[in-house]
Amino acid sequence: MSTAKRLTRSKDKMVGGVLAGIADYLNIDPTIIRILYVVLSIASIGFPGLIAYLIMWVIIPEERLY
Repeated sequence: MSTAKRLTRSKDKMVGGVLAGIADYLNIDPTIIRILYVVLSIASIGFPGLIAYLIMWVIIPEERLY
């Protein structure tokens, strides 16, 4: 029985849990993902980063604890 990893929003959330969920999926510290996301958002004038975050918040399912 395989347990495939799924991308989900994390319960360890600052806003929507999207970036912490991505960090969990990649097995790295959520702070690193958050810093990279902020830097990339600022570099792209912020607005596209906000839209991308909102889309991911809607699309990525919330983490379920079984």
